[in-house]
Amino acid sequence: MRLSGAALGCFAASRAVAQAETWPNQPVRLIVPYAPEGGSDMIARLWSEKLEKAFGQPFVIDNRAGAGGMIGVEAAAKAPGDGYTFLLTPNGPLTILPHLRKTAYDPQRDFLPVARAGDFICGFVIHPSVGVTTFREMIDYAKANPGKLSYGSSGVGSGTHLRLEMLKHKAGVDIAHIAYRGSADAMNDLLSGNIQMMNEINVLPHVRDGRLILLNLNHPVRSPDWPGIPTLTELGYPGADEPIWYSIVAPAGTPKPIIGKLNARIADIVKTADTQKRLHALSIDIPIQAPDEIQAFLAADSIVNAGLIAAAKVRLE
Repeated sequence: MRLSGAALGCFAASRAVAQAETWPNQPVRLIVPYAPEGGSDMIARLWSEKLEKAFGQPFVIDNRAGAGGMIGVEAAAKAPGDGYTFLLTPNGPLTILPHLRKTAYDPQRDFLPVARAGDFICGFVIHPSVGVTTFREMIDYAKANPGKLSYGSSGVGSGTHLRLEMLKHKAGVDIAHIAYRGSADAMNDLLSGNIQMMNEINVLPHVRDGRLILLNLNHPVRSPDWPGIPTLTELGYPGADEPIWYSIVAPAGTPKPIIGKLNARIADIVKTADTQKRLHALSIDIPIQAPDEIQAFLAADSIVNAGLIAAAKVRLE
């Protein structure tokens, strides 16, 4: 029986390797748990195009918005682990949302990490109608006018939501949180003045054209694109950045040779000049990591977020 088990194990491993050699031989689905035209969609469109060119098969974006990303993540968790469905998601639904509500998925049990897909380099922006131009002026305004400022996020339990909660906790301010189905809807309300603040990459083009004001960067160091914009650490709030990072993950059971093949190809694509140029234009950085490194990073991020949620007494609205 032991010999039979070993033989079956070898057969399964050989079959997985053979599958990886011909993968993909049909279109691949990329589930994105937020609405089109937001930050998540911007990253997904870049990877859809690059991977289709690299593998010669369509990588089709499937936007499944709602419940702070939970709907799309649950759909991915239930998908077959055959190498033809992947989830491209920010860390929020994986390392934040499970600490705020019961989810129908376990981020570390139901998914296998594939590759890092992008880290946001952005910060809090404010509408000029508020009349403040610096981060410190915004804090003073918020303290003098509790609850008057409204901040739009891509959903309850998202990284952009937790960035606000971190700011409220560290600075002792009262800013209203407005949750949207995605950052595109929030941006539309920001540009029209219905809300006053956001923290997303899709608003940065409007900073460049003068329609919004960038107050800070949620990043360890200043960006060469925004040399005059201070980090939160420089402003006196160390440890308040709350990283927003994206990854591609696969449903549990996806053959590891396929995951390895996709991880290696993504690492090659990241190094190309065209990809670096486009990532730079989107204000995105991508650390190259192996799947086991991503798993460890995800687990550590989850622990940090659980601590913040407890310390700041974050609750679902």
